[in-house]
Amino acid sequence: MFPVTVGLNHRTAPVEIREKVSFPHYKIENALLELKSYPALEGVVIINTCNRLEIYAATTDVEIGINSIKKFLAHHAQLEEHEIFQYLYVHTLYEAVRHLFRVVAGLDSMILGETQILGQVAHAYEKAVNAGVTNKVINVFFQNALTVGKRVRAETQIDQHPTSISYIAVELAKQALGELEGRSILILGAGEMSALTAKHLVANGASTVMVSNRSHARAQTLAAKFNGIAVQFEKLGECLQEVDIVISATAAANFVVLPEQIQEVMKQRNRRPLLLVDIAVPRDIHPNVGSIPGVTLYDIDDLRGVIDAHQNAREIAGQKAELIIEEEMGQFMKWHNSLFVIPTIVALQHRGEEIKNEQLEHALNKLGGLTAKQEKVVRSMANGIVNQLLHTPITNLKEVATTRHGHLYTEILQNLFNLDVDEESMRSLRNVAQSLGQVKTKEGTAK
Repeated sequence: MFPVTVGLNHRTAPVEIREKVSFPHYKIENALLELKSYPALEGVVIINTCNRLEIYAATTDVEIGINSIKKFLAHHAQLEEHEIFQYLYVHTLYEAVRHLFRVVAGLDSMILGETQILGQVAHAYEKAVNAGVTNKVINVFFQNALTVGKRVRAETQIDQHPTSISYIAVELAKQALGELEGRSILILGAGEMSALTAKHLVANGASTVMVSNRSHARAQTLAAKFNGIAVQFEKLGECLQEVDIVISATAAANFVVLPEQIQEVMKQRNRRPLLLVDIAVPRDIHPNVGSIPGVTLYDIDDLRGVIDAHQNAREIAGQKAELIIEEEMGQFMKWHNSLFVIPTIVALQHRGEEIKNEQLEHALNKLGGLTAKQEKVVRSMANGIVNQLLHTPITNLKEVATTRHGHLYTEILQNLFNLDVDEESMRSLRNVAQSLGQVKTKEGTAK
């Protein structure tokens, strides 16, 4: 059973592609069940954030499993395979594990040390568990990853430096318009990203924070937390005539702000400038809005250009985080490699039991007339001999399992003792050998 990752993120795909593969939260469960039905996928998790869409799977066949995930993504995005495959990256076995560890630590984010990703990964894993689409490898994989994410934050304080997308969106607004005091600001959406945005706006002196959402009750709840004002979604046009800044972070599947709407708004504003920052994926604001005179529009990919005052501190924390990840990788590799020697150890113990029982039966029949105590001594001696004989090879096999030669020792032991190990386990061993060889080759090339 092998962990694999197939995905795309802000570095490999523009926002117009990322929004095509994005899943609305209410469709995730059905998507997980559909994905799990594809060939060779035994456990799956979908991580869907504004900057990435990644599928993690435990597969019985790496090549078939990866191909299944790619086909699933192409089908979901309604794109030809060649149109999406160019944006995808693939990680297999230990590189898939290392990648997830780096993701939860915030080391693979657009903003180094991003604070939200740990919770997003935990939520994605919880969704998969509730949908019944995980297995032992996925469970250990993700539970370890979440532990790594918490450890990195506890030991490096990487999350002590504001780094979330919502924080950078507010910084972008400050750079564009100066200080926020006296500015009126509208937040579209009432989810976690919107709540974080409101928090940063208030901390930066925003005098008027308004919240609008299709569910007015949710808008009221969020606005109340920050002494803000809830605006009926139906009155969005009127609100847009008054505010200076709009930061949008809804979970809508389609655009909620259109060019014709903003054209009418700008007429009523007498061309007074309007700044819009769209941090949603899929995007909330139609890109053509940015071409309307007097309007400045930034989408999530534009945040890359924001200068972050905490960059140096995060990079130092990131270096410490990388060391933690490598330490945790060693522990995971030790556990994962041990899975492939278990069938051989069981078969060896079974062979020892067979020989012991056969020879015991033969000896006891010849001896005859033994008392219960004498027979117990003979049986105990036979058990001791078998256990002593098998102890060293089993111990050594467990130790060598953590190295890239584990598969070789395992097959030698099987041949020496003529062990009956099922074909699936043998195929797994061969696949591990091949995967480890590929990892070694890549590492050698990189040096």
